Amino acid sequence: MAVLLRGTPAVAAATAGPSSALLATTFRRARGGCGRLLPAALRLRRAFGARASAQPLEVCAKESITVPGRLGDCPFTQRVLLTIEEKHLPYDLKLVDLSNKPDWLFAINPEGKVPIVKVEDKWIADSDVITKALEEKYPEPPLATPADKASIGSKIFSTFIGFLKSKDPSDGTEQALLDELTSFDTYMKDNGPFINGGAVSTADLSLGPKLYHMEIALGHYKSWSVPDSLSHVKQYMKSIFSMDSFVKTRALQEDVIAGWRPKVMG
Repeated sequence: MAVLLRGTPAVAAATAGPSSALLATTFRRARGGCGRLLPAALRLRRAFGARASAQPLEVCAKESITVPGRLGDCPFTQRVLLTIEEKHLPYDLKLVDLSNKPDWLFAINPEGKVPIVKVEDKWIADSDVITKALEEKYPEPPLATPADKASIGSKIFSTFIGFLKSKDPSDGTEQALLDELTSFDTYMKDNGPFINGGAVSTADLSLGPKLYHMEIALGHYKSWSVPDSLSHVKQYMKSIFSMDSFVKTRALQEDVIAGWRPKVMG
């Protein structure tokens, strides 16, 4: 089953570019003493103008397994959608029932996986490749994370999965997760509020959905939560989860719980 959301008020609201008021504010702040627009603001104006006339990106994503017609629980898909939202790009969303994959999905991606995005008539798979392609094609606003910061927090997801799947309380998987979160907490204390300082970047858009899954899955299956002592981690999660783009693209809690059930029960 595939659902194509095209031209609906909800999608239009979710994918529209910045308002004229926001652009006007940007331009006003960018004016120098001579009243001319600075180069950065001029680039933004040209970028948003070009996007307004561009064809929407086509995005194939997992459909909810609990509420048909809703976005599913894939954190890698949310990473892609967050990138598109933060760059204010229009897009059409095709939801795919992964328990009954349609033939057209294999025609555009032989592996039958999502997310996949059509950029300039070419279908691109893998969230790493997709987000890099979007950054190259739509460099404004810039979201790239400097190389020396790109791996910050990158081991949290794998240690979360190890702890979630664990049946032995003494096997060290909980401590491994706590060690990674503690390291991240220390980094955020000195470098926050986001991984690259004051601005959201690709590293945040990758880590945020994974922390969202961690919070829900561990809370449900192990009655576990991030310790209060890791206050900078908790504040980081609160900041990311409250972003408009995150709220628009997050999975239902029921889907996150259902999505991780096979790994817990298997």
